[in-house]
Amino acid sequence: MTAASTSDVLIIGGGVAGLSAAVALAESGARVTVLERKPYVGGRAYSYPHPALDEVIDSQHVLVGCCTNLIDLCQRSGADQHLRWYNTIPFLHIEQGTGRVRRSDLGTSSVPAPAHAALGFLKASMLSVSDKVAVATSLLKFLRGYPAHDDEPFSAWIKRERASQQAIRNFWEPLVVATLNDSFDRCSTKYAGQVFHEIFLKSSAGGRQAIPTQPLSVFYAAFAELAERHGATFQLRCSVDRIEQLPNGIWQATDSEGNQHSAARLLLATPFEQTQRLLQTLPEDAPQRARILPMFSHFAHAPITTVHLWYDREVTDLPQAALLGTGIQWMFNKTRIRGGASAESQPSYLELVIAASFKELHRTREDILEQAIREIALFLPRTRDSKIIKAGILKEARATFSVLPGLDQYRPAQDAPGGNLYLAGDWTRTNWPSTMEGAARSGRLAAGAIAGKSFMVPELPPSGLMRLIC
Repeated sequence: MTAASTSDVLIIGGGVAGLSAAVALAESGARVTVLERKPYVGGRAYSYPHPALDEVIDSQHVLVGCCTNLIDLCQRSGADQHLRWYNTIPFLHIEQGTGRVRRSDLGTSSVPAPAHAALGFLKASMLSVSDKVAVATSLLKFLRGYPAHDDEPFSAWIKRERASQQAIRNFWEPLVVATLNDSFDRCSTKYAGQVFHEIFLKSSAGGRQAIPTQPLSVFYAAFAELAERHGATFQLRCSVDRIEQLPNGIWQATDSEGNQHSAARLLLATPFEQTQRLLQTLPEDAPQRARILPMFSHFAHAPITTVHLWYDREVTDLPQAALLGTGIQWMFNKTRIRGGASAESQPSYLELVIAASFKELHRTREDILEQAIREIALFLPRTRDSKIIKAGILKEARATFSVLPGLDQYRPAQDAPGGNLYLAGDWTRTNWPSTMEGAARSGRLAAGAIAGKSFMVPELPPSGLMRLIC
């Protein structure tokens, strides 16, 4: 066991929340130490070298234009040069009767908000005319905003709107499941409404999509480097076993090697289940336990499964697409996104995303892979004549937390524990769902509570006609 190393602020967790807090505090002059149990930063937004595939893989994350705090960190750290921006998203569906692949492009245009997405929407072949009218009418319910309370499940809202099965299958479900990673029953109308308000209505810039061109751990390492330039220290492969507050008020964390790390203020920037475990190492009469531990029984996880396929030739020139009517929600052409060769003879790497993959947790990898290969061939016919060089499956059982109806009252504020103990993570009170933007916001909110000033970047203002409505 080594003697305690002392900082002004000790941050446990090197994910986006911890990185966001570290940058803010270090820039303010605080001595900051970040302890991360993995050998890389990024938290759940990570990448790693798969030993069997001899490839670096990740579960693809995307940013949208309304993620103002995350984008600000990208710009200030230089990570923004590794973002590829897209104004439209192709939605692919199989035409009934013919089996032909039809494409609809949804995205922004030069038309002022809230009609900036109207052109692609009106031309979309995936919806009938009556469904387009019904969807547009329903979207207007979110024109001025979204519900302030989160007690209603989105399933109740969509039932009240009497949406058709086609509209649910080809519009509402792909967007809600892809962004909130859960079913209608397990998502509150508040956060589903936030998605539609921010992306489709409020601003033409809000719906633009950006995808990192680097593996995620490499991409988010730029945040750590920015913090280090301002004096922050990172210790990787440092797993914290317990925390305690000493009689003099100093917080101390003991890692698995017996090393002790201390600071006047302690920030737990970890997922809710890890935060729960660390709080349980405090004495039973510790006030922080009584204030926070009861909240965790109301939280639940939602999984994501990704299928990784390498073909011996190029199988599509699309960088990404939403796939409708199958078990796969999204296709990312990682070769194109990462700027690889686009010649037809060159190999291509696809990542297929299955969001809210509760069923897949209990299926074999072989079964998942077989179905994915069969379904992607429906949309990308070139895959049928191509050879799969290698393939892999990544199951993340704890990929996100679920924005369950009524959960907001149990999401703690960053300074809720008291006694110079703070919390960060997208699951804390950020007024955002489980996203990297939510994590970035939580880190800055926690840093603000510690430093006594705000580090938040303003949200995107309404644009176009929305300036008169919002």
